[in-house]
Amino acid sequence: MIEVSNVTREFRVFKREKGFASSIKSILNRNYEVKKAVNNISFHIQEGELVGYIGSNGAGKSTTIKMLAGILVPTSGIVRVDGKEPHRNRKENAMNIGVVFGQRSQLYWNLPMEETFDLFAKIYKINPTVFRNNVDYYVDLLEMGEFIRMPVRQLSLGQRMRAELAVALLHEPKVLYLDEPTIGLDVAVKAKIRTFIRQINKSKKTTVILTTHDMKDIEEVCDRIITINKGEVLFDGTVAGFKDSFNPGHVLTVDLDDQRNKITDGRLKLLADEGLRKSFLFDKNELSVAQAISIISKSYEIKDMQLKEPDIEEAVKFLYAAAAREE
Repeated sequence: MIEVSNVTREFRVFKREKGFASSIKSILNRNYEVKKAVNNISFHIQEGELVGYIGSNGAGKSTTIKMLAGILVPTSGIVRVDGKEPHRNRKENAMNIGVVFGQRSQLYWNLPMEETFDLFAKIYKINPTVFRNNVDYYVDLLEMGEFIRMPVRQLSLGQRMRAELAVALLHEPKVLYLDEPTIGLDVAVKAKIRTFIRQINKSKKTTVILTTHDMKDIEEVCDRIITINKGEVLFDGTVAGFKDSFNPGHVLTVDLDDQRNKITDGRLKLLADEGLRKSFLFDKNELSVAQAISIISKSYEIKDMQLKEPDIEEAVKFLYAAAAREE
């Protein structure tokens, strides 16, 4: 469904010098430097996949999405969506994709959602029967009945995001791009949107690319994760594989009654020492949870304990720290 092969996108950035004289000189002789927002990236996404596309601010995520949407043209390499190059077939591509940007709206401020739906039906030339069925389906699934006749300006952020999702999917696109769809939302609305995305993927076989800084979105929605840093792909694989590969390990926190001897086993690393509360880090491939508890109990009288399994946020931190050390 999506092919990105050896794609680079460069931008020319004007170099502004300090001082009045330098500013005058730059009018006559402008100097530019080339920035690579995306640097020779490649990946393929099959129909119906749910893919998380993550990276720090400025990593190149939005640039990639804009190339897939046909808004930007690659400097080099090949981008294809459903067999077509987006920037060469912008109208055809637009009919096959839905896009939701968490910080930008495609809704009409003064129109009720009902009329917004009618407007998009005309823009996308949606069959009347398909349109009616889809409106009923999304209004029910996203619980929009209570605000469907309200102008967009009167909707809460959570209501607007649900409306954005419905509008993006009215024409039954093959691909859905979601850029920070849960930003600023409360826990309950986030849960609804995550459930909705999985439901649409299951029922409509919609291919989804999700970019977000909320790792819970990735963990609960996506099956696959592509990690990008400074325009280059660092990881492409399953979410479980990502956590296993880049998480520093399990963390066992124990509350103690007393302390007898120090632990000398090198497989247990002391992370935090707060007197009678201590936290230890260990790799599950080197040490099982039972073995870790056994080692600790030989040195301490354990009153209570808490195990924190590897999570995706820790894995992301570990990956970027490793990339920074390599640089």
